Amino acid sequence: MAQAHKLDCESAEADCRFIIQSENEEEAIKHAKKHMKEVHDKELTEGELREEYLQVA
Repeated sequence: MAQAHKLDCESAEADCRFIIQSENEEEAIKHAKKHMKEVHDKELTEGELREEYLQVA
């Protein structure tokens, strides 16, 4: 069974309900990075997203 890569933005921003989940880590990172920039005006690196926000289940 493939692992799911998930970013639940509520863990980073209390008032945001955005969730991205994908079996493809690069896809999850791409969408999470875009969301954080467009919605929260935060430019995070792929490393920061992996270390601080991305959950693997």
